[in-house]
Amino acid sequence: MPMSRRALAAAAVALVLPLSACGSGDDGSGSTDASGKVEGDITFQTWNLRANFKSYFEGVIADFEHKYPGTHVKWVDQPAEGYPDKLSADAAGGTLPDVVNVSPDLVAPLAKAGLALDLDKSAAKYRSEYLPGAWAGHQVPGLSGTYAFPWYLNTGPLFYNKALFTKAGLDPEQPPRTYDELFADALRMAEKSDGKVATLANVPTIEDFGRYGVPLMNEQGTGFAFNDAKGVKLLTKYKELYDAKALDPQALTATPESSGKKFLTGAVAMNPGSALDLGNFKKNAPGLYRNIGITDQITSTGHVNMYVMGVMVNSRTEHTPAAVAFAHFVTDARNQMSFAKKVAIFPSTAGSLDDPYFTKDDGTDETRVRTAAAKSLKNAVNYTPVLFSDQMKTALRNEVAKALQGKESPKAALDNAVAAADRLLQQG
Repeated sequence: MPMSRRALAAAAVALVLPLSACGSGDDGSGSTDASGKVEGDITFQTWNLRANFKSYFEGVIADFEHKYPGTHVKWVDQPAEGYPDKLSADAAGGTLPDVVNVSPDLVAPLAKAGLALDLDKSAAKYRSEYLPGAWAGHQVPGLSGTYAFPWYLNTGPLFYNKALFTKAGLDPEQPPRTYDELFADALRMAEKSDGKVATLANVPTIEDFGRYGVPLMNEQGTGFAFNDAKGVKLLTKYKELYDAKALDPQALTATPESSGKKFLTGAVAMNPGSALDLGNFKKNAPGLYRNIGITDQITSTGHVNMYVMGVMVNSRTEHTPAAVAFAHFVTDARNQMSFAKKVAIFPSTAGSLDDPYFTKDDGTDETRVRTAAAKSLKNAVNYTPVLFSDQMKTALRNEVAKALQGKESPKAALDNAVAAADRLLQQG
């Protein structure tokens, strides 16, 4: 996928390795010692970035080779389609590049197969340079260690319609920030509008359970746990919203596009979005644009969700010092800041979000959203478990739909979703 879309979606695509590749730890032919001289030829693989950022990456590589004269970096860029399959084939065939652009869901099977270098062992000195939540983004349940340098981040603010809040007798300058506040405001909105205005247009996802404070997996990483009492409480509250029409009746089949249209027409009071949406509001719904509010994602933990991309080092590289040095170089504060000014992403390096570029609001739509998102990212976490695949997401969504429709109790629905996810986890 194009970079910004991948960063926003962070889709979990299962990457299946042959049993012969399975293992644990960095037990390949390469060395885990990154303290030696930085030299040698390495290959760096990105994911559908050459078309738009060719000059940027060529500049980064030139700078690195100038800093370390004994190195040479070969850059390869893979197309969006089939990238997980390409990684899987390279892993099985022993042709995985030295430094690889990955997302958390893609690094997990590589780490389990012993192909991802544990940076907590080989590059621990760099850990303090990154936001804690970003560094933890490529940790894998059931394994100790961190398996990729955090690279760019993304998150999305929440838009709300101040006029609808005012009409419902709610304070438009005090939007809900926790789920309990959200539920109370949503029920009031539905009551005051006779069910004509819903507050939300989407059913709860695994991220919602995380932001609500539900434990998503057991400590061993061997099974899912979002069917506990707190998880059942969250789904029960959504059922209450659904029955009161505080959750849009079409939420069961909603897409980002359909939810956006509902918000645009005033049928929904809150919706996630981006700076691109503000331009759309200004052009197609000037009344909404004049009354738009921007707030953080709803969370009862105090931490919003982040989407994180990473740069992994192949544990079997023949040039560990050079591979680690380059992965760090690509993701250091200077290069991340430069990259962030070319595309709507955020750096994962500590202190970078305090730069005026992310803190100064000049009144434009772009900076309004950028500053709001940057502020929330400082202590954000990646709630989606790295082992939670697309199939698991589908199973959860199907069970949530049954609970909202009254076909199953919230408890039974979550029990079934966890059972399905656990089966898929064992198969993987």
